[in-house]
Amino acid sequence: MTGSALTVPVAPFLASGLLVATGVTLLLERSLVRVLAGVIVLGNGVNLLIVTAGGPAGGPPLLGSVSRAAMADPLPQAMVLTAIVITLGVTAFLLAMVHRSWQLTGTDEVQDDTEDRNVRLRARHVELSAAVRVKRDDYRRLVLRQRAELAHMEAERAERERLEEADLELRIARVHDELGAWTRDLRDRGVSEEELHDRLEVAAQRAGDSELDNLLRIEELREEHERRRREQTAREKELRRRLKHRQREARRQMRAALRAERARQALAEDPELEGDE
Repeated sequence: MTGSALTVPVAPFLASGLLVATGVTLLLERSLVRVLAGVIVLGNGVNLLIVTAGGPAGGPPLLGSVSRAAMADPLPQAMVLTAIVITLGVTAFLLAMVHRSWQLTGTDEVQDDTEDRNVRLRARHVELSAAVRVKRDDYRRLVLRQRAELAHMEAERAERERLEEADLELRIARVHDELGAWTRDLRDRGVSEEELHDRLEVAAQRAGDSELDNLLRIEELREEHERRRREQTAREKELRRRLKHRQREARRQMRAALRAERARQALAEDPELEGDE
């Protein structure tokens, strides 16, 4: 009994597994002809599995013809016979469906369900709307940041000009104060107006060279200030140009995404529901 228990045929089980795997693979296709072939192959594989699991062959299960120990198990045979009849009915039904589908659509592929397509499109529309809102928020934050930078640069330039004007006014006031103090000191010493006028002319002649140097220095300062102002203006223009370019690019991307989504919805494209050729 031990030896007979170990001599179980393996080839029928392997063949049954191969048939079942092939049938399941064909059932997953969208073509009705392949589905039909999958049903037939799967049914044959299951029938082979049932017959193989029913034990070795024996005599006919008729009382009085052979002993009970030599009789074959009638249950697997009855189940296989019933499965053959059911498979035949399913095959006829699928053949009718294939013929009708070919008459109506010219193809045997299973078409997408409209409601499933609409559900998927609504889900993708929600995702796209969320993505558009995110891009819009990023665009608004970019605009606010660029505007803040421009406002900061304007404030720095205004503060710098104010400080330069205040420094110039302070220097002028200091010169006037020094000139007034020198004039009062001379008057306190009893210097007449004519002598005061002469001293002013002498001081003016002595300061001629230094005045020329001061004028040149002032002209250099003015040129430096003008150069810095031009550079600042050029940087502001470049920053505004980059801001406008980023705004146009963000608007272009948003419009392209919206156009693509509208075109996809109009064509009802759904690659995840489409089958392979």
